[in-house]
Amino acid sequence: KITSLKLQNGMTNYNGKILTRGSNQARSRFVKKNGQCNVVFTNMEEKSQRYLADIFTTCVDIHWRYLLLIFCTSFLVSWLFFGIIFYCVSLTHGDFDEPSVGRGGLMPCILHVQGFVGALLFSMETQTTIGYGWRCVTEECPVAVITVVVQSIVGCIIDSFMIGTIMAKMARPKKRNHTLMFSKNAVIALRDGKLCLMWRVGNLRRSHIVEAHVRAQLIRSYVTAEGEFIPLEQMDLNVGYDEGTDRLFLVSPLVIVHEIDQDSPLYAISRADLETDNFEIVVILEGMVEATAMTTQFRSSYLAREVLWGHRFESVIYEDRNSYKVDYARFHKTYEVPTTPHLSAKELDETLSTFCYENEVALSCGEEEDDIFDSSLTVGKEKTKDKTTSISTDFQNVFQDNADVTPGSHNVMYVLDMDNNQMELDMLHTAIPLDPLTYKTEQEH
Repeated sequence: KITSLKLQNGMTNYNGKILTRGSNQARSRFVKKNGQCNVVFTNMEEKSQRYLADIFTTCVDIHWRYLLLIFCTSFLVSWLFFGIIFYCVSLTHGDFDEPSVGRGGLMPCILHVQGFVGALLFSMETQTTIGYGWRCVTEECPVAVITVVVQSIVGCIIDSFMIGTIMAKMARPKKRNHTLMFSKNAVIALRDGKLCLMWRVGNLRRSHIVEAHVRAQLIRSYVTAEGEFIPLEQMDLNVGYDEGTDRLFLVSPLVIVHEIDQDSPLYAISRADLETDNFEIVVILEGMVEATAMTTQFRSSYLAREVLWGHRFESVIYEDRNSYKVDYARFHKTYEVPTTPHLSAKELDETLSTFCYENEVALSCGEEEDDIFDSSLTVGKEKTKDKTTSISTDFQNVFQDNADVTPGSHNVMYVLDMDNNQMELDMLHTAIPLDPLTYKTEQEH
């Protein structure tokens, strides 16, 4: 299949865009080794409005420094906003006028607030419910009372949102991925007589990944029969979904196996093709974190140059007294298997089919020869039977003729040699008994 459309200057043209990367240059990763997707979004309409509409997810996804900045800013702005309101209420009521302070019968809106700083401190004490017992609102100004109620509600909302965001960010299962591991390389080797793509996955914690299962996809450029260029076509690699072997009991490191059969996108790739091909295999591990029951997903990828042909993984687990130990120093190590064929799985199947066909032809020819041989034997036996019958008839006639010629004194014995088709005639005296031993002894004398 064609993988790209080449221009005269050696560049690639697809969907009206120009790809300046050369054909022999390694492709960029779609998924990085740490699981991050190497994708940048551009020309998005109303991006800010869409992100603000889902502010909670936005706050969880952003970096910690930005979240702490939002956390501090939200509190400072709310304290300052309500502090200004309290200051304005006191100022309008005349609590800061010198002649009116301390006069009999004049009650201020907020006790012991003599300026903006005092109003700001009262706002902080109200929202954080500190309550030093020095400043407090009075019944003189209903507006000040309503402002205290509103600030208390707003303070609870801000506290709940920020605490919930921080807890979700701290407890999100994405951090669990740091204790999961994929091997640096994938390998292709024979397993049970079939070419298989294999990679290793491990769990560094004693806590399990519940309902763990794996998936894999091959990503490469593709041109359809109509000429449409697809830069990143995703094709599934079967890792045992039909048989249920994609579900893992991830207690110790496991080797994931993809059998390269007729349904595999790697069916026609040989060792020589692997050295020049330009694809990416994305591997995905999903499951629930045992401690939090939250679903996590860990991703990694292998470029074509990171797939080792004719290699196997070294064993990492061994039995030690009453337990099994895992040596993670050998987790990424492989060893070469020289007996691995360099042909693709398709070529191996064709070779095996040709060999089986030749054997079938030879076997059927052998059966025909056996039939011919059996027929010849049957005809030969029939001829021999007919010849024997004729000889027996002749023998009987001759015996009858000689019996008529020599009556009385002699007996006649005929010896028939079936091998040489000869017949001998001996004349026996009647006095000699027909004892084989006696007859043999007499012949010797």
